[in-house]
Amino acid sequence: MGNGAKAYAAVVLIRLMYSGMHVLSKVALDQGMNPLVFMFYRLASATLVLIPAAFVLERRKAKLVTLKVAGKMFIHALYGVTACGDLFNLGLRYTSASSSSALYNVQPVVTFILAVMFGMESLKLKKFHGKVKIAGILLCIAGVTVLALYDGPMLESFNHHRLFQDGSSSSPGGGAQYSKKQWALGIFLMILYNVLAGLWTVLQGPLIEETSELMNTTVQISFASVQAFVVAVASERDFSKWKLGWDVSLVAIIYSGVIVTALSYYMQFWTIAKRGPVFLTMSMPLTMIFTIIISSFILGDAVSLGSIVAGVLLIGGLYNVLWGKNIEEKNGANKISSEEPNLELQDKEAQVATKAKRLSMLWYDHRMARKAR
Repeated sequence: MGNGAKAYAAVVLIRLMYSGMHVLSKVALDQGMNPLVFMFYRLASATLVLIPAAFVLERRKAKLVTLKVAGKMFIHALYGVTACGDLFNLGLRYTSASSSSALYNVQPVVTFILAVMFGMESLKLKKFHGKVKIAGILLCIAGVTVLALYDGPMLESFNHHRLFQDGSSSSPGGGAQYSKKQWALGIFLMILYNVLAGLWTVLQGPLIEETSELMNTTVQISFASVQAFVVAVASERDFSKWKLGWDVSLVAIIYSGVIVTALSYYMQFWTIAKRGPVFLTMSMPLTMIFTIIISSFILGDAVSLGSIVAGVLLIGGLYNVLWGKNIEEKNGANKISSEEPNLELQDKEAQVATKAKRLSMLWYDHRMARKAR
């Protein structure tokens, strides 16, 4: 397989990994796993994989992590990993796997908005690409509103036999045990998760330059596992509920920690290096599609019309923002390429003028010399 085919295979695998995480995490939480305890176990399992990997791959070439850089990593881990993970699990507890995967498409748009606020991106409203970006942002807002307030009729699955009897619920509002207020709370927590994740993404650039991708990930995940432990202990003092058995909760923890947090991060870095960040971002809607298929045909979940409509709006918003950004980049490249011939022409004209001036001075000197004779 060439690099192009490998990149396509990689993004499909990445989106399948995230879809599996949405479904397995929902099942584990519905079976009684504490969301904050679950996050600690997920980060701890990822740490156990990342530390040996970083030691083997980075021990000779990694930059020394100073106390100042470690302090920055601790803060970034606190809001960007620990808080994000806890908010995601708490939100997933009151919503559904399909709704969480739909809201996953908001993250690039939120990241773009934050980048504009920090002066890293432009939003020129008078230009066509600026209007396209604004349309994308409005579509995302509409999608979130529909997801929070509209259920609509349920589209039943062909599979009526659940693989996990206490698995993710399919009723509007996250199941019969949840009210619409709890569903709205879950959507709000998911949005807050996306905002913090977007902020974390925007602020990672300077930090990666001070270390490396793998070292940065390893240190932050290690810090986050300690932070998550403190939060989990504060929320759940009954340690009998921390006990793990040979059930779906253990599978979800190992899968989310090792496959998603550790392996998929490396695959995402590889994909960005080969095909760029836009290529990876364009594949994000696959997560929602795969999640709906898995939760519907394997778990027997029904999907509400509201979730599908919201998903379409969110995907449309994502692609509008990416389209506007692509137009802006092309316009910038065309402007630079059109200016280059003008600069070359100006250089040639300057060279001709310089030569003419020199000839004129030589001719003047020659005439003065003849007069002097």
